[in-house]
Amino acid sequence: MKFSNRNAFLITILCALLLVVGCYATAFGAEFEEKVVVYSTHGETMLEMVADAFEKETGVRVDFINLKGQLADRVRAEKANPQADVMYGAPSSVYQELKGEGLFAPCKPEWAGRINPLFKDSEDYWFGTIQTPVLMFYNTEILSRDKAPKDWSDLAKPEYKDLLVFRNALSSSARATYTALLQQYQRKGELDKGWEFLKGMDANTKRYYGSGSLLFQAIGRKEAAISFSVLNDVVDNRVKNKMPLETVDAASGSPVITDCIALIKGAKHPAAGKAFLEFAGSAKVQAMLAKKFNRMPTLPEALKDCPAWMSEVKFKAMDVDWGALSSVQSAWMQKWDSEIKDSSKDGK
Repeated sequence: MKFSNRNAFLITILCALLLVVGCYATAFGAEFEEKVVVYSTHGETMLEMVADAFEKETGVRVDFINLKGQLADRVRAEKANPQADVMYGAPSSVYQELKGEGLFAPCKPEWAGRINPLFKDSEDYWFGTIQTPVLMFYNTEILSRDKAPKDWSDLAKPEYKDLLVFRNALSSSARATYTALLQQYQRKGELDKGWEFLKGMDANTKRYYGSGSLLFQAIGRKEAAISFSVLNDVVDNRVKNKMPLETVDAASGSPVITDCIALIKGAKHPAAGKAFLEFAGSAKVQAMLAKKFNRMPTLPEALKDCPAWMSEVKFKAMDVDWGALSSVQSAWMQKWDSEIKDSSKDGK
C-alpha cells in the first residue's frame, strides 16, 4: 500500500502527539480522562492560556472556574462529592488549612524536587507555582519618598489619615497580609497590640475595595496615596497604566505569598488532574506566566526567561510561619471583619 507525502506527514504528527501524551500517562501510570476540572483564583485570561496550552499538549480539555475569595469554601462544601480535580491558586496558608481538613490527595510532580522547601508541602499535598511578594506602595505625585511610610507600623500614624485604601477580606493576598502582620505581634506575646495596630490602620483607611482594579483606580485618581498589593500588580499598573507608583521595602519585611496547586481528594479525573499539576508547574509554564502576566516563578530554572524586574526589585522577606497561620487565619479574619474593618466609621 502506498502512502502520499501528506499521509506520511499526518502520521508523523499523530505519532508525535501520541508520544507526548504517552510520556505524561507513563509518568503517572494511567491513561488520561477526557477532561480535567480546575477551580482557581487566577484571572480568566491567564487560566485560558494555561488551559489552551495543556489541551494542545495532551488533548485533555480543561474546564475551569474562577472562584476568587470563594475558592476554599467551594472545595469544602463539595468534600463529600468533589466536582473539581485541581485547586490552582490561593496562598499556601489556605492549602495548609485545607490539607488539615483532608481535602487533598498526595501527588508529587517531577519538578517538585527543584523548588525551595518553603514553597511546598513536606508530605507532597501541595506545591508552589508562583511566589508573590506583597509590598506597600504609594503615589509619588501625592507623597515624596521622605514622607512615605518606611514600615507597616507607620500606617497607623495620624499623618496618614484618609490616605490609605485597602482590599477587603475576600482578597486572599489581603487575608494573608493582615494575618502575617498580626503574627509578628503574636510572636512577641503582644497580640492585643497587633489588634490595636489594625484598628489604628483602619482609622486611617478611606475605603476597602472588593476589586484590585478599583483600588488602583482610586490611587491613580489621587483619592488616596498608599496601599499594599502583590508586586506584579504594582509593576503592571506602573508600566502599562503609567501610574506614578513606588514600592516600599518595609523595614520589618514584606510577606511573600506562595500561590499553589494541589490535587483534590476524590477527584473524578485523577490522571488528568495529576498531569495538569505536572504541566502547570513546569519551568516552561512558569516562565510563560512570568513573561505574559508578571508572575514570579518558584522554579529557579524558569528565572532566566523572566522579565528583568523580577531580579532587580529588592525587598526583605518577612519571617512568616504560614503553617501556624493556617490554624488561626479564619478566626482572625472573622474578628477583623466584625470588629476591626470600618470600626472607626460606625462606632464599633
